Amino acid sequence: MEFSLQQIAMMLGGQVEGDATLKVSSLGRIQESRQGQIAFLANPKYEQYIYSTQATAVIVNRDFELKKPIESALIRVDNAYSSFTRLLEEYSKLMASGKTGVEEPSFMGEGSTAGANLYRGAFSYIGKNVKLGDNVKIHPQVFIGDGCVVGDNSIIHPGVKVYSGNRIGSDCEIHSGTVIGSDGFGFAPQPDGTYKAIPQLGNVIIEDRVTIGANNVIDCATMPGDFTVIRAGAKLDNLIQVAHNVQIGKNTVIAAQAGISGSTQIGENCMIGGQAGIGGHLTVANRTSLGAQSGLSRSIKEEGTKLFGTTAIDFGEFFRSYALFRKLPEFYDRLRKLEQ
Repeated sequence: MEFSLQQIAMMLGGQVEGDATLKVSSLGRIQESRQGQIAFLANPKYEQYIYSTQATAVIVNRDFELKKPIESALIRVDNAYSSFTRLLEEYSKLMASGKTGVEEPSFMGEGSTAGANLYRGAFSYIGKNVKLGDNVKIHPQVFIGDGCVVGDNSIIHPGVKVYSGNRIGSDCEIHSGTVIGSDGFGFAPQPDGTYKAIPQLGNVIIEDRVTIGANNVIDCATMPGDFTVIRAGAKLDNLIQVAHNVQIGKNTVIAAQAGISGSTQIGENCMIGGQAGIGGHLTVANRTSLGAQSGLSRSIKEEGTKLFGTTAIDFGEFFRSYALFRKLPEFYDRLRKLEQ
């Protein structure tokens, strides 16, 4: 599938510098792109490649200044990185949208409905009274339980399991191996030292434009009528545990292997690093940044707070402390000499 540079520029809100009728059919890295591909330049470290790339066009920031002539056309935009990301998203949707229809064997239960351009892969299972929107793509070996809802344009990749009664919004993408709506980790200690499972009867709501990576687990809420909620625009990497009754705010991003304990509320536009651990029943303010492998055991009330370390402390305090820690051998040697 080919698109002219003018079509791409219109989609990105950019301006073509060069022949706007030229066409591209795929994306590439600026270091190794060839004719018929489009690349981008956002990091100054890669500027050298714009003078040698064979790409038909390169997406650049509006204020980018060439130091010498180039062969490629330019598409100038406000933010080259964000624009290329959007292009990748659109390209991904086009690739996915190629599949329609129902592959056999597959199953759809009584009372379930589907919109236009549905794709259901082989060995997929759709329970009773499920509602699937337009352009939904259900890949092979997906399980969607009774009473679930999947909004328009959402893509469910192979092997995803969605327990009964959960809701997935529009324009979502859920990658292979993820489980939505499994039981929360709720066990009541007994007098004899054993544990009794507490029934988990709530559900999960995933709002629009959410991306969930591979092998995530998002537990259902504990009580009937309660929800674990992933708000609109949130992005979750692979291998993340989201416990029962957690709420993750709009446009928050969470890196791989992070874990969020039950009933914690994460604000909007937060950034959670890989392998971070967040305790239960906490509130994390909007725009909080939590560094990789940090452990959070207290609520964060001030917006824009940056934290690092285990247990997490103020970002600046941690690095000041770490600077002293690195000098401990030197301090020890000086102390010994003073004692002598």
